[in-house]
Amino acid sequence: MTDGPPMTELLFRADPYLQTAPARVLAHTPEGGIVLDRTVFYATGGGQPGDSGWLAWEGGRLAIATAVKAEGGVALVPAEPAAMPAPGAEVVQALDWTRRHRHMRIHTALHLLSVVVPLPVTGGQIGAERGRLDFDMPDPPADVAALEEALNRLVDLDLKVSETWITDTELAANPGLVKTMSVKPPTGQGRVRLVRIGEGTGQVDLQPCGGTHVARTGEIGRIVLDKVEKKGRQNRRISISLAE
Repeated sequence: MTDGPPMTELLFRADPYLQTAPARVLAHTPEGGIVLDRTVFYATGGGQPGDSGWLAWEGGRLAIATAVKAEGGVALVPAEPAAMPAPGAEVVQALDWTRRHRHMRIHTALHLLSVVVPLPVTGGQIGAERGRLDFDMPDPPADVAALEEALNRLVDLDLKVSETWITDTELAANPGLVKTMSVKPPTGQGRVRLVRIGEGTGQVDLQPCGGTHVARTGEIGRIVLDKVEKKGRQNRRISISLAE
């Protein structure tokens, strides 16, 4: 594969609820990944795991363990060594939707967590069962139960989750949009995607993000605040999980 414009159309960017789609194989990576011309699979990045699922083509089917970024595109990583569709082959791709949807619910919940804990974020991780954010928080929260209650109040408001795009220059002029200290939003392509929660005077959050999210906060369901752990002199890790 050679350097150049992006080779993989990111279908999940326009519709994170798209679960299956036809595609054409562009290439195999030296590591054994499969690059398609268009994909519903989110590639590992920003604390969100790559999607899993499967590919099917005439005469074959292959389980996909994850997706990773490759030169100019997204590479699907087979779950085990097996015959792969050849470059040029037409395939149908399908997500493990249950896992992806839980990632979406957790990811949006973590954005809400950054609202009820308005401190700089030093790290984070998304999973299908739970997620966590690390905060620059010298002292522990006074009332963990109150934080959980505030989090679930935002969920229950059923706020709309949408996106907008700004230029790199606009982002540089508004550094307060960036909550994460450890992961900087991708720049250098001219524009940056912002994820907005709420609308108008009801907006509660706006921050750069490349991941997948639910359409409304009510879709998250009840959130459980599992624990608060001390991680270093000033860092505290807050872990959350989905009640179901």
